[in-house]
Amino acid sequence: MAHALDPALVQLSDENLADLPPSVSCPAYDRAGLSAGIVHIGLGNFHRAHQAWYLHRLMQNGEALDWAIVGAGVRPNDERQRQKLAEQDYLTTLVELDPAGTSAEVIGPMIDFVPVQPSNQQLIERMAQPDIRIVSLTVTEGGYYVDPVSKTFDATHPDIAHDVAHPESPTTAFGAIVAALKMRKDRGIGPFTGLSCDNLQGNGAVLRQTVVSLARLIDPELANWIDKNCSFPNSMVDCIVPATGLKEIELVRSLGISDASPVTHENYRQWVIEDDFCSGRPDLDKVGATFTDHVHDYEAMKIRILNGGHQIIAGVGEILSVATISDCMANAKIRSLFRSIALNEIALHVKPVPDTTPKDYVDLIDRRFSNPRIIDTTRRVAFDGSSRHPGFVIPTIREGIAAGAPIEGLALVEAAWARMCEGTREDGSRIEPNDPFWDDLQETAVLAKADPLVWLRQRQYYGDLADQPLFANAFSNWLNIIWSKGVETSIDQFLKD
Repeated sequence: MAHALDPALVQLSDENLADLPPSVSCPAYDRAGLSAGIVHIGLGNFHRAHQAWYLHRLMQNGEALDWAIVGAGVRPNDERQRQKLAEQDYLTTLVELDPAGTSAEVIGPMIDFVPVQPSNQQLIERMAQPDIRIVSLTVTEGGYYVDPVSKTFDATHPDIAHDVAHPESPTTAFGAIVAALKMRKDRGIGPFTGLSCDNLQGNGAVLRQTVVSLARLIDPELANWIDKNCSFPNSMVDCIVPATGLKEIELVRSLGISDASPVTHENYRQWVIEDDFCSGRPDLDKVGATFTDHVHDYEAMKIRILNGGHQIIAGVGEILSVATISDCMANAKIRSLFRSIALNEIALHVKPVPDTTPKDYVDLIDRRFSNPRIIDTTRRVAFDGSSRHPGFVIPTIREGIAAGAPIEGLALVEAAWARMCEGTREDGSRIEPNDPFWDDLQETAVLAKADPLVWLRQRQYYGDLADQPLFANAFSNWLNIIWSKGVETSIDQFLKD
């Protein structure tokens, strides 16, 4: 296998594109002729494998050359990412991992990355320039300052309090967006579209709520202008994109390329978008995206079955020391648990979409999760359960209770999450902290070992579910069985019943 100083390696850069292996497709467009149209905040692997890929496809067809991406971020590790990408002219190697084989391409729709500063001054100024017509975001589903139970804007959060007190030097992406929109309003430039690409139902509505609510605390007149003039389309995004580590970097080196930040991904993408753009948009539907007024039906199917399905797997997988999602699916008990809950407790609350029934979608997700080429760690999928369970699982529990539908399996999923947060696996190994609120979750999980309802009394996640006897009793029963007899016995009993 090639190594960093191997002369056979081609260092990824504009200058070296012609020297890349013939098997690797490259930009056919003149990157020097691209001009910016989008600022993307939270530029990680998913964005490059998904949204940037769609733009690359358009550019390969000679279109959207004025919609190039400017990367941005508000966290310290975003600056490290900026430096890596800047050294290779913002190019990315994408490697598709399919059971049938591996293929690679280099994409180049990104042309710049704003230096990351605590005050976000350069980000604000860049978003205020008239060439920027879309500001898109991937800041994780828990990053929108929304109370997980009431779904309202959390105006009490310290980050928000800072941005209200210091609107010209905000620390959050949303404070920077508000500051940039104020500049645009004052300069007579006009609005831009805010496009969330995070896994939230109604993500556009959530983004609007966060931006407008924050603006209202700072400048009510500006808030009214934003609410009237800016658009925030809902969207649904889907592609399984593992984190990049040494293995992925070595994989790209084995193809003859030195890339400090390559991306691997599955052979599947979906992007469904509400066609509501106040300042124009690229024709993404020409390369496979779907514009529709029914985004909610697509996103409900994806969030409930795929993202909810991930949480079915992740908790029991961590407890049983199963390293990856495909390994979980290779475990007959875990796969049967996933299929039973997805088909019998989740799918009945999901509407069909054109060409896909809920059962078809469960089968599709089964195949995608089972792809052994995708090394998607159980730990990554289990990360930030305090956002993912309220977002992906608990709404289905509520619908099940209201409809008198089965919820036993979902109660088992929540009990497994509580067991996982205790911080040890059944083989005695330690689970490293894996949530922004890990200390609180772990303390509560330890107490719940003796009194399961302590876990459900975390109302910031569960609301009044501790007061719903059907669910509370099922949860308590499963947590007691998990602790006394183990996860595998619990799964066996659930599948037998």
